[in-house]
Amino acid sequence: MKPIKSIVALLTAFSLFACDGVKDDGQFVRVQGVDLIKPDGEKLFILGTNLGNWLNPEGYMFGFSKTNSPWMINQMFSEMVGPDAAAEFWSSFKDNYITREDIEFIASTGSNTIRLPFNYKLFTDEDYMGLTGNQDGFKRVDDVISWCREFGLYLILDMHDCPGGQTGDNIDDSYGYPWLMVSEKSQQLFCDVWKNIASRYKDEPVVLGYELMNEPIATYFEAERDTLNSMLEPLYKRAVAAIRTADKNHIVLLGGAQWNGTFTCFSDWKFDDKIMYTCHRYGGSPTEEAFQNIIQFRDSTGLPMYMGETGHNSMEWQHTICQMMRDNNIGYTFWPYKKVDGSCFMGIKRPEGWNEVVVAFSEAARSTYSDIRAARPDQKVAVKLMNEYIENARFSNCVPQEDYIESMGLRYSK
Repeated sequence: MKPIKSIVALLTAFSLFACDGVKDDGQFVRVQGVDLIKPDGEKLFILGTNLGNWLNPEGYMFGFSKTNSPWMINQMFSEMVGPDAAAEFWSSFKDNYITREDIEFIASTGSNTIRLPFNYKLFTDEDYMGLTGNQDGFKRVDDVISWCREFGLYLILDMHDCPGGQTGDNIDDSYGYPWLMVSEKSQQLFCDVWKNIASRYKDEPVVLGYELMNEPIATYFEAERDTLNSMLEPLYKRAVAAIRTADKNHIVLLGGAQWNGTFTCFSDWKFDDKIMYTCHRYGGSPTEEAFQNIIQFRDSTGLPMYMGETGHNSMEWQHTICQMMRDNNIGYTFWPYKKVDGSCFMGIKRPEGWNEVVVAFSEAARSTYSDIRAARPDQKVAVKLMNEYIENARFSNCVPQEDYIESMGLRYSK
């Protein structure tokens, strides 16, 4: 692949924000006005990527469209190869999809931060990704922390999938409505899980902060929008209060409603002394004019703003939006690090026959047992393809997307 034009200028700009990495000295990144400050007193401008799909599977990263949420994917695999084989797949998937080599590579690009999306179920006794009653969320996060420490990266913990669901779409592993906003039981579990996570990592300087929830309250509930949006800040306050009973060290990241794009639902901007805000943007104009609502909100609060997700666009669009964010002091992590095909840091090759067998079954009618029996492929063939997918997803077998990496002002070294 050939690098896009103007990359030299962008890489020169990168050097202005280069980070020496996390220092394991028992101190933490802190908020100072609209900036983040490292323990050594230097400014931290967030640059990096998201480990999407690893601990919160999404259908399109496997090449699926109809089968798109974690519970749907697991159900589909279970129908195709049986629940035991599906559980074995998830175990191997978690062991191989993200490893020390992946974190080392991310650091080599000049990234200084990783955002780790996760499903809350990883920290409960609920069934998830092949496990029941003995979840491995802390083990997985501990592994990433140790690798980030080794390679000088910060880590943002992002609850992508909250109890009950916070978005009402597939990305939160829920059931079509942001039930978290109206369920006391889910809200209490949400706060309890965050308190447990904070208790575990309260003294960990590799952790930059806790992102309470990803993209709350999707755009599909226009008739209830104002009511749902008004519930967001009180729930944030409740969760922060729970976290502070265990951890007074770490920053808390708050996303806006409607895909992290609406910030008018916030009024008490500084209810805690370690708050920053986070936005997302995938389409539209990448110019400063199109970001005025985000920039103006940042300036009015006097607190840092961070672009947690962006990407999936042309190289020129990504180049332009990165330059705009640099010019306006908005750090960013691109989405995602790895998936099938491209439009990411590392592309996964689809196994031969993947589309014809696995994707075809995921798209087939499966609303009745008769449908499932009619569409189900040979188990041995399907298991073989699932294992090949995992092998192809290993770092050594992925295809680095040089243009994608360089379009965001990072560097690719062969």
